[in-house]
Amino acid sequence: MRLLPLLAASVVFASTLPAQEKPAPPIDLGDAQMLRRIYDAALVDSPAFEQLRELTEKFPGRLSGSAAYEGSTKWAEAQLRALGCDRTELQPVMVPHWERGAPERVEFLTAGTRTPLAALALGGSVPTDPAGLTAPVIELPSVEALKNADVKGKIVFFNGAMNPRYVIPGQAYGEAGAQRNRGPAEAAKRGAVGVLVRSLTHALDDLPHTGNTTYLPDAPRIPAAALSTLAANQLSAALRADAELTVTMQINSRWLPDAPSANVIGEIRGSEFPEKVILVGGHLDSWDVSPGAHDDGAGCIQSIEVLRLLKAIGYQPKHTIRCVLFANEENGLRGALEYARIAGDKKENHVLALETDGGGYSARGFNIGNAAGDAHLKAARFKPLFEPYGVFIFQAGRGGADVGPLMAKGNTVAGLIPEAQRYFDIHHTRADTIDKVNKRELELGAAAMAALVYLVDRHGL
Repeated sequence: MRLLPLLAASVVFASTLPAQEKPAPPIDLGDAQMLRRIYDAALVDSPAFEQLRELTEKFPGRLSGSAAYEGSTKWAEAQLRALGCDRTELQPVMVPHWERGAPERVEFLTAGTRTPLAALALGGSVPTDPAGLTAPVIELPSVEALKNADVKGKIVFFNGAMNPRYVIPGQAYGEAGAQRNRGPAEAAKRGAVGVLVRSLTHALDDLPHTGNTTYLPDAPRIPAAALSTLAANQLSAALRADAELTVTMQINSRWLPDAPSANVIGEIRGSEFPEKVILVGGHLDSWDVSPGAHDDGAGCIQSIEVLRLLKAIGYQPKHTIRCVLFANEENGLRGALEYARIAGDKKENHVLALETDGGGYSARGFNIGNAAGDAHLKAARFKPLFEPYGVFIFQAGRGGADVGPLMAKGNTVAGLIPEAQRYFDIHHTRADTIDKVNKRELELGAAAMAALVYLVDRHGL
């Protein structure tokens, strides 16, 4: 999952007020029965959880350009072929290729004692000198605080915590995330020599969270790492006791030339409108340190499962239902941009592009967006059909990072909204493992997606 405004839109907006919704028509008993069949097929006999286990155990650390990612593309295409898709494709795309290298070392020196801190280099960070970088540290609460600080020759320590007052944690993530995404570039412009960032999580533990950072083309590039929340608190306390202490950072990363890669595509051809597409998808890549079970292995498996569920209940869609597993969401969006470019060149009409990239937790609803701003209101007429399954949110949004380029071209997009209180405890960490995923929650999310696809296929938006 990327730190982007359109990501925040996929998980953070408040629910649309009932007064804004159009009156719901009486429930169509045929549709209610179809949704029951979809949920039964998901909850009774789904292979989704074991597929997720296989993906994360065989191909952990699926960062763009890695052998793990390339292996996962072949594995995913084989899963789609086994479903009996009418077409599968590995859609070529060039992706950035960054490697972490040997484990990072971050420690502070005070009173002759070296204290190590739990840290991970940020994705895209440049390396330090092989011997490491040692410099004094200045602690700041935000990127904005750079304006009034002298950081020249120093390591900037951004210690802005995620705001606990937000009920929806994605809001806090979006607000605090500037220190990770923009902080190193902004600090470099002002003469800093390195950056440390408090991990983006409400959890208080020693588990550092990586994530991408973006450098500016016309400014120096400086090494940057995330500290666990406990390490951040430890460094902050040490600075209060000794404002002159120094920190040593050693980062061993490297950039390699762009690498050939692929989006994975499988589809069921529509019986009446094959030229019109309903897309379901997630991103197949994960951070190099992470098995990527929730982010976004769960979303990929759920997207594959949508196709299986429609086949399992014997439903022949009117529109083409296409599963797209995007490359390079975490550190570049090349897969999404290339998919949208090719779709534009082919003049493909996407009736809906539904993304899932918020973890494999229980589904609560959808954010839905279109140019007119009324797609969520139209979709809200389906709410009575979903409420028996705990799905009740139909709100305005922008889908998510991978469908954002399609929305920019005028297509209607959506994002699954899961219950995400636990998501940022493990997001972009080594702990994003299969044991953190609940089998039934994973299945319920896939069923909710398949139900929306069925309803849009039959009734439109």
